[in-house]
Amino acid sequence: MTKSLSFNFDAPPEAPPPPTRRVWTVAEVAAAVKRASEGLGTLTIEGEATSVKVHSSGHIYFALTDAGASMTAVLYRASVTPAARQLLEEGARVRVIAKPTVWEVRGQLQLAVTRVEAAGKGALLEALLLLKEKLLAEGMFDVAKKRKIPASARVVGVVTSATGAVIHDIAKVAFARGGARILLAPALVQGARAASDIVKALDLLQKVNEVDVIIVGRGGGSAEDFAAFNDEMVVRAVALCRVPVVSAVGHQVDFSLVDLAADARAATPSQAAEMCVADKRSQEVLLFQVQRRLVYSMRSTLTMRSAARKEVVARLPDRGLAFAAEEDALSDRRERLERVVKKLVESHRVRAASLRERALGCDPRAIVGKRRAEVIVLQSRLADNLKTTMFTRTRTLHTAIARLDAMSPLKVLGRGYAIALDSHGCAIRSTESLAEGDAISVRVEHGAFAATVSSAGRS
Repeated sequence: MTKSLSFNFDAPPEAPPPPTRRVWTVAEVAAAVKRASEGLGTLTIEGEATSVKVHSSGHIYFALTDAGASMTAVLYRASVTPAARQLLEEGARVRVIAKPTVWEVRGQLQLAVTRVEAAGKGALLEALLLLKEKLLAEGMFDVAKKRKIPASARVVGVVTSATGAVIHDIAKVAFARGGARILLAPALVQGARAASDIVKALDLLQKVNEVDVIIVGRGGGSAEDFAAFNDEMVVRAVALCRVPVVSAVGHQVDFSLVDLAADARAATPSQAAEMCVADKRSQEVLLFQVQRRLVYSMRSTLTMRSAARKEVVARLPDRGLAFAAEEDALSDRRERLERVVKKLVESHRVRAASLRERALGCDPRAIVGKRRAEVIVLQSRLADNLKTTMFTRTRTLHTAIARLDAMSPLKVLGRGYAIALDSHGCAIRSTESLAEGDAISVRVEHGAFAATVSSAGRS
């Protein structure tokens, strides 16, 4: 049977079947994006390092940020050097050699960094360092001003979020250690309003006189999360707080300026609670031990004192014999004292009689007359000696005057001589000291005149 083809030109043409769409798996998409990103090759990228975390494995995870975007990055342990570890600090501006890749498990684009170089300080880090230097110069971080944290505070003020884990950790530790009153002043710990909220909370707690210490804290986070605790207003409020402040911001590896301004820093909020609240059980055990030692010491002391008292009592003599011996000794001393007193009185009586007889034999009028005659004789002898001395002194004086007058230069001038004087007023003794034209003066008996040397002969 022969087959034939037939065409019906009156029927409308059939529509072509729709194209088949490929269905991708998530893993295929992640692999394709990874191949595309790795196709860019090795890049040199500059930005600001934020959210820097050192993993226990040795890898360093961070974000590379600029004004337009942010990308996660990782520096694997094999590429970590001491220089890179020092450069990768929060807010530092760095230049990295990295290869874009995709972490397929999470479909996350990240930079696999192989080298880190310095590219200047980031804006966040630079501002933080400038603020730190300013507050340090003002003495806000002075160690000498740090106050001692009370080990057994009765009321502990807490500035933190009311819904975070910090207040629960502090309360749990405080109650487990024996209980302390926790006074919460809730505040935002991150965001634009966090700084003003923390300052207000500190002011409220300072108005409560019963508050012994204040804990300012929050959980861990990135550098942006800690921004409020690097705010100048918050740092000043902590440094100038009326009561001691413990900083419990983040974990031990985290850092903020509040840590420097506070009186003490705790690695975690739980440790802050342990610093402020005494362990009641430990105190009870210690008190019991002290009580036992005190009771033992008191009993030992009483036993020793009782034995010593008995020994002293045993050594004491019989009271009756002791009193009789003392009475005999006292009677003997009384008799000896009476004899001494009688002898002393008799001696004074004899001396008084002798003095009376001597006083009667000395008539004051006869004594005065005798002394007056002696005075008259002495006055006469004094007058004679004075006259003789004056005559001798006068004659000696006249002789000295005559000798002095005879040796006076004026006497020589009176006999017609003259004295020639040079310009310095010194006597001219030789013509060798003169030259023609020298001005001299000549002294005669009555006055002096000037002269000029016309010729100076030599002798």
